[in-house]
Amino acid sequence: MLIGVPKEVKTHEYRVGLIPGNVRELVHHGHKVVVEAGAGAEIGFDDVAYEAAGAGILRGAAEVFGTAELIVKVKEPQPHEVALLREGQVLFTYLHLAADKTLAQGLIRSGAISVAYETVTDGRGGLPLLAPMSEVAGRMAVQVGAHCLEKEQGGIGVLLGGVPGVPAAKVVILGGGVAGTNAARMAMGMEAYVTVIDKSLPRLYELDLQFGAQLHTLFSTIENIEREVVAADLVIGAVLIPGATAPKLVSHELVRAMKPGAVIVDISIDQGGCCETSRPTTHAAPTYIADGVVHYCVTNMPGAVARTSTVALNNATLPFVLAIADRGWQQALAQDPHLRDGLNICRGQVTHPAVARDLDFPLAAPERVLVD
Repeated sequence: MLIGVPKEVKTHEYRVGLIPGNVRELVHHGHKVVVEAGAGAEIGFDDVAYEAAGAGILRGAAEVFGTAELIVKVKEPQPHEVALLREGQVLFTYLHLAADKTLAQGLIRSGAISVAYETVTDGRGGLPLLAPMSEVAGRMAVQVGAHCLEKEQGGIGVLLGGVPGVPAAKVVILGGGVAGTNAARMAMGMEAYVTVIDKSLPRLYELDLQFGAQLHTLFSTIENIEREVVAADLVIGAVLIPGATAPKLVSHELVRAMKPGAVIVDISIDQGGCCETSRPTTHAAPTYIADGVVHYCVTNMPGAVARTSTVALNNATLPFVLAIADRGWQQALAQDPHLRDGLNICRGQVTHPAVARDLDFPLAAPERVLVD
């Protein structure tokens, strides 16, 4: 199979779909890889490294999209990239379609086969291609949250861990999944007072066993969320429903009731955000203040630590890229139900239940479109 890797074009996005080592693996399996010039240069993977791994270097994205059978990216395609997709071409990347009807409509019109990293599953019910970036985003959330709490950033002017004689900042994490757990780990490491709120009692039990008395856990109810958010210095939104829009757990009224200078870091913004006052931002302008509360809502948080994120993501995606390339997309998806869960749009039809429900599109069964 001919695999193409375009350069990412989202603001301050330096990650790359394939690192040279993974290109070498694909070439070893008999596949051909083309990479857009400079695709990995910003994070230390220059064109020479790709050529040494066996890739061909093409000058522009149009050449990559026009040549490749399988496009491997990191972030969702931007409008001009969607226009380059063609019928029957396979796109493998993060999509987050439930929060972006325009993108979904563009992918439907393209006739491409769109497989989303974030809805690929595993045998334990996990999301193996979302997990690496959730780990990064969870850890980053505490780092950026601590910075936003500084007075010159608009924050209340508190040190996350406090000092002897001065209380630590109160951190409230909504969601105890991969991102929330990593955020809790970092916040506790900085000696903050940390509370995780989740709707799963088994998950809260696991967190209690993992972290002990250092972490405070609460079952998710309206009352608990309201009480904890109002008292918080830093709120981290780490809520995820696979493939679906994030639930709005923090209302506009609740944000108004928060402390002036408190901070919200909404990791869930890729799926629409879990706060009513959240709106997407970029690394170029990551924060804004609404009702006196600093909001950090960057949609590609892991892009700030692009080399770490790229290698972590490539470690997880390589087996799936190999499966698609070795067997062809139809056979690979037919044989692997977990990879098939990643199929969001196929030749003009929406195939993921959460995407179809949230965007009000008809649902086509993946098993049927694979044989059409």
